[in-house]
This record gives sequence, structure tokens and C-alpha cells, in this order.
Amino acid sequence: MLGLMNPSDRIPKDHPLRRIKSLADEILRQMGPRFNAMYSKTGRPSIPPEQLLKGSLLMALYTIRSERQFCEQLNYNLLYRWFLDMDMLDEAFDPTTFGKNRSRLMTHDAAGRFFELVVEAARAAGLTSNEHFSVDGTLIDAAASLKSFKSRDDDKTDPPGGGGDNPDVDFHGEKRSNETHESTTDPEAKLMRKGLGKEAKLSFAGHGIIENKNGILVAIEVTHATGKAEREAALAMLDGLNLPTGATLGADKGYDTRDFVQACRDRNLVPHVAQKTKYSALDERTTRHEGYRVSQRKRKRIEEVWGWAKVFGGLRRTRFVGLAKTRFTAQLIGAAYNLIRIARLVAA
Repeated sequence: MLGLMNPSDRIPKDHPLRRIKSLADEILRQMGPRFNAMYSKTGRPSIPPEQLLKGSLLMALYTIRSERQFCEQLNYNLLYRWFLDMDMLDEAFDPTTFGKNRSRLMTHDAAGRFFELVVEAARAAGLTSNEHFSVDGTLIDAAASLKSFKSRDDDKTDPPGGGGDNPDVDFHGEKRSNETHESTTDPEAKLMRKGLGKEAKLSFAGHGIIENKNGILVAIEVTHATGKAEREAALAMLDGLNLPTGATLGADKGYDTRDFVQACRDRNLVPHVAQKTKYSALDERTTRHEGYRVSQRKRKRIEEVWGWAKVFGGLRRTRFVGLAKTRFTAQLIGAAYNLIRIARLVAA
């Protein structure tokens, strides 16, 4: 028996992934010269980088917890095969393909460029504001246990006690800080807590800026988790965006410091940060305007980005060791979020 079937025929005509695929394919075509420079002219054929990037998008869109699980489902999921432009006879690639090619993609900043082109597509469609923005940060749990957070002076051997490969460790009452300790699993992860009363975890700091019109993410970054990371990363992202004079920037109370407010004004931006109760770097010259109150409402939309990225995109806890790989993943998750927003807004 012979059966002629195209995977596209099994996908509903109104499936939302069709619009996302169309957007992603157009952006990846623009990145063709960058992909051509990544691979040698000799050797056996490799997995196209377009497929690896689109595979990462699918993992974020469908909350797939690992590359191994994704490659397993690629054997029988027609929707995934169609999205990656694979026919019924193409073999699903091995999950180690992601790891072997990730460093090459990172070297050429493929994820960062893909994110930038997604933002440019949103601007071209008239979906973004060029005047009003909001910034916020979050903590991303590192792929390391608190047991791995040891003094730099230790011999790094496991302490005596039960537990086998997971020995018992009693660090209660011990003073530990990032200046004297580091994780043996991921030395780049830092001990940090989000606020008073919260437990400290080994983390990375995620940062993002959205435009206030439709909540499109226009910048995303991952840095070491420190007390000043949110404000320093925000200024670095602002420098990369080159916002017009007079643009507003909404933010929470964590950004209400004299240095940050002055740095925004030095860049000809209007800081619309939430005021602290006892002391604020803003006064009524800024807060008396209706635009300030609008910014305080709009700035909370960035929580939708972090909520989606953590609950569905897989950014609550990084799967990788190191800052660079975590940043690479965050950029693809941010691009996936934007593609969903663009597809919905264009359809509406």
C-alpha cells in the first residue's frame, strides 16, 4: 500500500503556528549569509542551523523540558516535522547535535541576531511604540545546588557523611557570600535573593525592556546576579537601543536611585520609576504629569513576559552551565514570546 501525504495537509489552516512559522522562515532567510559563514565548505553535511534554531523555538512554544525529549517527539509528531520543513522520510537528528553546534551558533551570535530581526519585524508592522518603554529584571535559577556552593579555600572534596553521590551537607549557621564562596558546579552562578524574606539561591539575573504599546520585548540580557545588576543592565540595554529624546522609561522601586535617574536624564530619557516610600530620586516635576501615572500602569506588562518565559518557555531554571549559554537560551525564548505576540496582533 502506498499513501501520499504532506505533513502540511495535517495542520489546520487556521493553526496559530502557521503565522509564527511564516515569520520565523522570513527572518531566517535574512540570516542566510551569517549561516553560510558558520560552516566549512568541506566535510559531511551537517544539520542546518535554521532547523536547530526553529527546534529551540518549538521547545519554548510547547514547554518541552529537554532536547532529548524534543528529538524523541520529532520521530512521530507531524506538527514538529512540518515546522522544521522535514518530510516523512527524514531521520530525526540526535539530541547531541544541539550541544555540538551550540558553541558555533553562540560564536556568531545567531540567537541575538534572530531576536533583533524579530523586533525589527514588529517595528515594520507598526506594532511597537517609539516613545514609551518599561524595564524590569528577574532571577533565573542556576543549574547548581546550594551544596555545591563552597568556600574557595576548601579542597573541593565531598564532606564525610551519608548520601552517596549526594552527601549530607550542613551549612546552617555558616556565613557564605559570593566574595568567599563559589559553586563547584557553575562558578558563574551567584548567591542571590529577590527580596527580604526570600530564600537565597544560586542564580543568574535576567533583564528586559518592553515597549508599552503592545508589550513587545525590545531588549533582553542575562548577567551575573548582583545588587546593582538590574540598573547596570538597564543602562547597557538603553545604550544599545538608541531611544529618541524624551522617551519615557517605567520601572519599579528598585530603580529609584539617584544614580539611575540621573543616568536616564543624561541620555535624554524621562525616568518614570516607582517612588520609594521614605526617599525618592523623583519629585513632583515628574510625578505630577498624567503620563507618569500611565507609565506606572503600563510597566507591569513586563511581568507578563517573565511569567510566560518561566512557566512556558523554560526559563525558570536554566538547563545549562554558564552565563553565555543561559543568555543564548533567553534570547531564543524572548524571540519566541515576540513571535506569539506579533502573530496574534497581525491576525487581529
